[in-house]
Amino acid sequence: MFMRRAMELASLAEKEGEVPVGAVLVKDGKIIAEGHNTSIGSHDATAHAEIEVIRKAGTELRNYRLTDTTLFVTLEPCPMCAGALLHSRVKRIVYGAPDLKAGAAGTVLNLFSSDAAYHYANIEAGLLEEECREQLQRFFKRRRKEIKEQKKALKKTD
Repeated sequence: MFMRRAMELASLAEKEGEVPVGAVLVKDGKIIAEGHNTSIGSHDATAHAEIEVIRKAGTELRNYRLTDTTLFVTLEPCPMCAGALLHSRVKRIVYGAPDLKAGAAGTVLNLFSSDAAYHYANIEAGLLEEECREQLQRFFKRRRKEIKEQKKALKKTD
């Protein structure tokens, strides 16, 4: 249920021209914050879905410590997001697709099990993995096609 909502948010991100990643933060069985990537539109490299959720939840709870919460996110957190999740004390992170280039929850590196970590989170990988992966792959396939067509159009005008 929660990952499905994250996937809906990822679809919203895609409609806005963003990389389709969505996230929801749950406490006591209820969504307390949700978000999706907004980096492109907001011109903010830190505006990943996880960061958006952390910001909203902190405001909602009036506390930056998000203890006893679970984050559901469609893509494995990157190092920036993993650091923010550790700092905010999110207890559990459940992600869909692994990030083969920048995954920081075990795929490329694991900040959550690092000896340098001052907080530990439980990580669960692969919830609706295939669907989350396909959502991202469709987006990037379409983007590559669009870029190829743009380059072709530019060559014709030269």
